[in-house]
Amino acid sequence: MRKVGLFVLLLTLIAPFADAQSFFSIRRERSLMAIGGVGTSTYFGELANPGDYIDTKPTLNVGLQYYFNNRVALRGEVTWYQLKGEDSKADDASRMRRNLSFVSNNFELNATGLVNFFPQGRRFYQRPGFNLYGFAGIGVTYFNPKTEYQGKKVALQPLQLEGEKYSRITPVIPFGVGARIKAGPFFNLAVEGGYRKMFTDYLDDVSTVHVDPSSFTDPIAAALADRRPEVGRPVVPAGTQRGNPADDDGYFLLTFKVEYYLPDNFFAKGDGQKKLNRSKRKSFYRYNKRGGLKR
Repeated sequence: MRKVGLFVLLLTLIAPFADAQSFFSIRRERSLMAIGGVGTSTYFGELANPGDYIDTKPTLNVGLQYYFNNRVALRGEVTWYQLKGEDSKADDASRMRRNLSFVSNNFELNATGLVNFFPQGRRFYQRPGFNLYGFAGIGVTYFNPKTEYQGKKVALQPLQLEGEKYSRITPVIPFGVGARIKAGPFFNLAVEGGYRKMFTDYLDDVSTVHVDPSSFTDPIAAALADRRPEVGRPVVPAGTQRGNPADDDGYFLLTFKVEYYLPDNFFAKGDGQKKLNRSKRKSFYRYNKRGGLKR
């Protein structure tokens, strides 16, 4: 019984300090967030069906976001997304006769600025339960269009099916809007929609006109440049329109995200962490000339 009594007394003495630790861990300012999300990606280009505004191809992303003040933040993200387009699923009969298709696994690296519609509050835990935001920035994306031929995936860019040698890395301009809700002291849940303006029309490997089939030395390239014979149609003459170079391709990402506020000393180590902790304590308390400390 004596041991039980001592144990209860010890818990009684420790409990206030544990509560204080929990309290102060919340009260410390946190400006840095870790982000993870999943969602869908939708392709816009020559092989897209005009009525498909939301596709079901997957996307995954991770990133970090830093708040400069209660409205403005800078975010960096890495995103994997998949895109796909098929003439065989189009509503247009001429598209079905063209019979082109592609699928691509892509990566995007971007930096965007965010502006909240409502201010966050003096401290991160005082943020509103619901907020809207807009974002815009710049990034780069890597794409690698492929198609299926005789049961195998074939990369299209090396074949130069339109006689053009294009880069598989291109700048993008991401912009869009989002909404988030406060799910706890340190967590947010968000949904975000953003379009990517691209500076290439070869996301799908389709842009200009057909070239002379006899110019290909690779028989696979000759077969994939014009796939009409696969649906019982004759090969078209060189110069026949294959795509539409007037409009660059693009894509739209709909993402559901979890945001977590990291401690401000998350990346600090050793003496740097101790100095940062001391700095935080000094900023959190100020000396009262009449004696003592107050928040």
